[in-house]
Amino acid sequence: MPAPVPISRRFDWSGYLLGFGLGGFFDGILLHQILQWHHLLSLVEGVGDVRNQILFDGLFHALMYVVAAVGLGLLWSSRGQIAAANAGRMLLGNVLVGFGAWHVLDSLLSHWILGIHRIRLDAPDPLVWDIIWFAAFGLVPLVIGWFLRRERPGGGSSHGGAAALGVVLATSIAAPWSARSPADATSAAVVFQPGTTDAAAWNAVAAADADVLWHSTGVWAVRWRRTAKPGRLYAGGALLVTSSLAGAGCLAWTKL
Repeated sequence: MPAPVPISRRFDWSGYLLGFGLGGFFDGILLHQILQWHHLLSLVEGVGDVRNQILFDGLFHALMYVVAAVGLGLLWSSRGQIAAANAGRMLLGNVLVGFGAWHVLDSLLSHWILGIHRIRLDAPDPLVWDIIWFAAFGLVPLVIGWFLRRERPGGGSSHGGAAALGVVLATSIAAPWSARSPADATSAAVVFQPGTTDAAAWNAVAAADADVLWHSTGVWAVRWRRTAKPGRLYAGGALLVTSSLAGAGCLAWTKL
């Protein structure tokens, strides 16, 4: 039986960040792609038509990609602890804490403080849906994750490999799904790899037959002139090209 060893902060944060990223992907896939209840900036005046809404949704998912990638990197760098006693329970608990933290933050910031969207805009009383979502997907996962994280005497089996594999598979499935473009998308958010010069990025956009809407610190918004050609952007140094119907939160506010 594996001996109980302390779990490092790096291992803890891998779970927190992966859970946080999965929370964003979950909201985007369910609320914006499947149910289509709102966009990221549905209640923000001056954003424009649905094309701009999709663009800002895509920027949010670009941020979730970064969060999930950092979480995966931390998990890989601390992989030696996966065999430790109770590692699987700790990882699952941390992921649930991160998942719940995303929904608590989204509810407090996006729904009630900034008011950029609500869970269900077409509901007679949107607050009811906000509270249900806050409790079901925010508080419940946080409480379950906290209980799973509690130390238990006597060690126990690891199951860390199974837990890590499950988290990695969930992220690997959710992330590409969240980046699926709607059939009528005419714009996209593009994240270029560090070190890409503005001139190289402009050349990549031109090669993709697109126009630049704006750009800032490696993040570009482009509009396709005719057919979307993301492959040419990737060939020019892009890390992510997305026009996804995602949403709930953060990066788009840097442009308002």
